[in-house]
Amino acid sequence: MSKLKLSVAMGNYDRTRPLVDGDVQIDGTDPIYLLLSPEEMFFRAFRNTAFDVSELSLSSFAVKTAAGTNPYVGVPVFPSRAFRHTSICIRTDRGIRNPADLKGRRIGAPEYQLTACVWARALLQEEYGVSPSDITWVRGGMEHPGRPEKISLQLPAAIRVETAPEDVTLSQLLERGEIDGIIGPRAPSCFEAGNPRVGWLFPDPARAAADYFRRTGIFPIMHVLGVRRELADQHPWLPMALYKAFAAAKSIALAGLVDTSATKVTLPFVEEQLRAARTLMGPDFWSYGFVSNRNVLDNFLHHHHAQGLSKRRLQVEELFHPSTLEEHKI
Repeated sequence: MSKLKLSVAMGNYDRTRPLVDGDVQIDGTDPIYLLLSPEEMFFRAFRNTAFDVSELSLSSFAVKTAAGTNPYVGVPVFPSRAFRHTSICIRTDRGIRNPADLKGRRIGAPEYQLTACVWARALLQEEYGVSPSDITWVRGGMEHPGRPEKISLQLPAAIRVETAPEDVTLSQLLERGEIDGIIGPRAPSCFEAGNPRVGWLFPDPARAAADYFRRTGIFPIMHVLGVRRELADQHPWLPMALYKAFAAAKSIALAGLVDTSATKVTLPFVEEQLRAARTLMGPDFWSYGFVSNRNVLDNFLHHHHAQGLSKRRLQVEELFHPSTLEEHKI
């Protein structure tokens, strides 16, 4: 019996490399791996359903699922997670001393529906009482002008979204002082270049994020794995085969971090960072699976709907193929 040929788009991470290197196999498949940036991967997946299996934006995935137009069904593998306290950059000369000072400001966002922006807005509203309608959002490319929303949105009337000029980037607008801040998955180049008038909203974002986790238990999920729905219908064994393989690849990556005889990551203090993460978050700090991530996903879906992005309030189970909602035990 021939193996199922698959195109698999994903990021080039330590937790996916064992798949690419052949250390982990996806049962019953003959995959072709494409290692792409999130921007290219998500654009091609949602515009053209370009891949059989793809890492996907959780927010875009939820928008399409709620609308009933999602060509992919989810597998509870979460290749990207991040605390978004580092996602909010501001002008330091505008009197913005705390999150509440963002009310009435003009804040850039590469796309309103980006997962990082959803989590950042949820953080601002839950923790500091700043609602999305308190801000004027300026949408545009962070470093390339003219970036569109990859999927169409119908936002509530109270949400004010402007489009940046076609020939200007958000980073340039922030550097010129034409907007008061930026929220996005990447820091703008004007921040990375050390502009003294651009800084983080949270002076110590790592400490703020650790405090947030202690109080909420939430480690935000950015990306989810998706498999073409028609392919999963034809081969109902495939979603769980994907889950097993990606989970095995992550386990290999974590085992490499533990082995400190020769550091596997080009960064000092890796073992200390690993110990600190496990002390704060437990041994399975980057968990996959439906059950262990239900509360995080439910929080996200609550805010996604409240922010006007999903047409209806999704339940967590709706995101995933039924075969992945539970696992066997021995």
